[in-house]
Amino acid sequence: MTDILQTYWATEEFGLALEHRGASSGYTVPELVQPGLRRNPRRAHLLVSTVLGKHIPTDPAAVLAAGRDLGLLVSDLLGDDASNALVLGFAETATGLGHCVAEAVGAGCYLHSTRRRVPGAVVFAGFEEGHSHATSHLLQPTSPDLFANAAPLVLVDDEISTGATAVDAIRALHRIHPRDRYIVASLVDMRGEEHRRQTAAAELDLGATIEHVSLADGHTVLPTDLTDRVTALPAPDLNPVAAHRGTVRFVSVPWPSDVPDGGRHGVLGSDFAAYDSAVAAAAATVESVRESDRPAIVIGHEELMYLPLRLAQALSERGTATRFQTTTRSPAYVRDVPGYPLRRGFSFVAPEHIPSEHETEAARYLYNARWPEPAEVRPELILVVDSPADTERLRADGGVLDVVSAAGEDVLVAVVPATDPAALAASRETR
Repeated sequence: MTDILQTYWATEEFGLALEHRGASSGYTVPELVQPGLRRNPRRAHLLVSTVLGKHIPTDPAAVLAAGRDLGLLVSDLLGDDASNALVLGFAETATGLGHCVAEAVGAGCYLHSTRRRVPGAVVFAGFEEGHSHATSHLLQPTSPDLFANAAPLVLVDDEISTGATAVDAIRALHRIHPRDRYIVASLVDMRGEEHRRQTAAAELDLGATIEHVSLADGHTVLPTDLTDRVTALPAPDLNPVAAHRGTVRFVSVPWPSDVPDGGRHGVLGSDFAAYDSAVAAAAATVESVRESDRPAIVIGHEELMYLPLRLAQALSERGTATRFQTTTRSPAYVRDVPGYPLRRGFSFVAPEHIPSEHETEAARYLYNARWPEPAEVRPELILVVDSPADTERLRADGGVLDVVSAAGEDVLVAVVPATDPAALAASRETR
C-alpha cells in the first residue's frame, strides 16, 4: 500500500495529527487510521480505523486482509510456537481483529474479553481500561484449562496509544497463570518513548518478555488545549430523520450449538473448519430473504464482529456489493464536513437489559451506516445480533431499529442464537 495524501478536518481545525514513523509491512499510519474526536475529558481524540469496520463501512476483504497481515507478523515472531499460541482480543473493538489474527496464526485457542456477563459462565479474570468509555473487561472461557499451559499469549487491539491496557491485562493474567512470553499485536502502535520504557519496566517486574508488533508505527500530535476545545463543542446532531421511514424485517439465522459464534467463550483451532461451514449456511439463509439487487452494509452488534464480517465476506463473494461495520459503545463526535470520518451518527438504547456493574444503561451508537460512493446508492442494512440482543428494547422507540429506520434506511435483522457456554463446554468434553 502507498501513503494517502488527504486533508483532515480535525487536523486543520484542532491541530490533531497522526504521523507515520515506520512499518513492518506495506501499510502506513495515514492509510490505517484517520483523526477523529470525542467529547470525553479523559481522552478527546479518537483514532478511526479505515480497515477495522467499526466506525466506517469497509470492504470486508480489506478488513480480513489487514487481520491476516497482522497475523503473519505475529507468526514470524512466534515461529514454531505459532500453533500452540493463545490469542486474546480486546472488547469491543478488536474482537473480530483478534479472531482474524488467530486464524492467520493457526493458534490453538482464541478468546476475547467481554463487557457482557453471561449467565452460567464463570469469570476467569478481569482487568480495567482507563481511557475507555466502558472500562471493565471480563474473560469467560468455557474452561480455565484453556490458559493453563506455557504457550505464548498474543494480545490483540486495534491501536496501541500508551500500552497501559495491554500491560494491565498482562499483569492480571500473569497473577493467575504466569508465562514467559507475551506479544501485543495492533494495527497501529502510537506509543511514545516514555510508554515504551513503562513496558520495559513491566517486563522486569514480571520476569517475562513483552514484544510489540503492528502494521505501522506512528505518533499522535496532541495540542495541549485539545480536550478543552473538544469538550466545549456543541452536542453533535444525531439521529437524522428522513421524509419517509424505512422498513424493518427479521430473519432467524441457523448456527450450530457446538460451534462458538465468536471468541467470548473461546474458539479452538479445531473449531475453525466448522466455523467456515456455519458461516456458509448463515449466508445462504440471509441471501434467500434479502433484496439481492441492492448493495448491503452488514452491521455487527458491538462485540459480535467476526461472524458479521465473515457473513459480509460471503455475500460479497456471492456477487453482492457489500460493506461491513458494527455498532459501538463509544460516544464519538459527529460532524458532517469533508475530511472527517464520522459524518453521520445514531444514538440508541442498549438492546440488552442485564443491569450489573459491567452492563450499564449507557447509550449505544452507530456511525455513518451509508454507502461511501456514490452517495445516491441506498444499500440495505443487515443488522446481525445474537439472541440476548433480540429484545423488546431492540424494537422499541429509541432503539436502534427505530432511529435507523426513521432515517429512511431499510433494515434486515439477522438473529443468531448465542453460544451457550455450558452446552459448548459439554460438546468439547465429548470430542
